[in-house]
Order: sequence, then C-alpha cells, then structure tokens
Amino acid sequence: MGRGCFITFEGIDGCGKSTQINMLKDYLGKEAREVLLVREPGGTVIGEKIREILLSKKNDNMAPLTELLLFEAARAQITSEVIIPSIEKGITVLCDRFYDSTYAYQGYARAMGRERVELLNDIATGSFAPDLTFILDITVDEALARRKGRGEAEDRMEAMGIEFQRKVREGYLELAAKEERVRLIDAARPAEEIHKDIIEIIKEKL
Repeated sequence: MGRGCFITFEGIDGCGKSTQINMLKDYLGKEAREVLLVREPGGTVIGEKIREILLSKKNDNMAPLTELLLFEAARAQITSEVIIPSIEKGITVLCDRFYDSTYAYQGYARAMGRERVELLNDIATGSFAPDLTFILDITVDEALARRKGRGEAEDRMEAMGIEFQRKVREGYLELAAKEERVRLIDAARPAEEIHKDIIEIIKEKL
C-alpha cells in the first residue's frame, strides 16, 4: 500500500476555502482515490472542544499565548490521531487550515514571532508537513463582502477587524514567497476557474 498525500488549504476568512476543498474532494473521489476531509482546529473529539473555546466570542479576553497554545494542542491531536494514520493507509487527506494559519494569524498578525510559532508547530506535528498547500488569495474587502452576503455570524477570529485580516493576508503572502510547497491562487475569480487551476497543479506536483 502506497503512502497517501496531505494537501492543505489556507487563506483569510471568506476566501473560498470550503468551496474549493469540497470541489477537490469530489474530483479525487471520481478518480477512485480514498479521500478524507478534515478541518483545523477540530477534526477530533478533543479538537472540536478546543475549537469551541477558540472561536467563541465569549472568550474575547483570551491572551495571545493562550490562543497559540490551544491551536497547537488541537493540531497535535489531529495530526497524531487522524492525519498521519490516514496517510499511512494510503488515504489522501485534505485539510481546511493547518500550521500555516498559525504562522499568518499568530506569528505575523499577532506579532508573536516566526521562530516561536515554527518551534511550536514542529513540536505539535513532529515536524510533519503538508505535501502541497494552496493559499487562496483575495482582498480583505472582497472577503468581507462575501461573508456579509452569506449572512453568517462572526466567530471570535473573524471579529478581529479589517486591519487584523489585512495583516493575516500579508503573512500569507510572505509565506507563499518563501515556501516551495505553497501555491498562491487568485481567489477573486469564478470557482470553476480556480478549481481547474488547482487540478492542474496537483497533476503537475503529485
């Protein structure tokens, strides 16, 4: 049995990750691949409980370090319980966010430092890395318009404000410029066009 692959999707809130990750899941399923779709934080019983704490607006007094450590705790659980065992079984794992989110949100936007975040990411995952990462890039104004159009209630992270989201986007752009496994995708285009580009990259890379 061959090793599966690990593909992650990143971007600011409202960039279209959920749409693209589900489209890719359907495509790979038609290609007779066994696919597992997971999300971060979450994906396990423990991780989902941590997710509730992290995203609840009741916890708006959460210290930045507490936030960082909770994300890493959820990541450690899903990596050891779900992601690595699935890949070892030959399953393709698609993850809605992984440790690049921590780089962009906590390391860059919260200015907690790249080295600290990278160290904790390594500890949480045992230095396990995605095979391929898609960052869906869109302006903060367009992302906000999409979220308002869906009429969804904001969670604690989404409620951080426009300037915070702009910093998060800057963090992602910095990451895309330095990481070979990362592919930056223009997410302002129609969903089918974006999906086609993603499929072409996967065929080329994997």
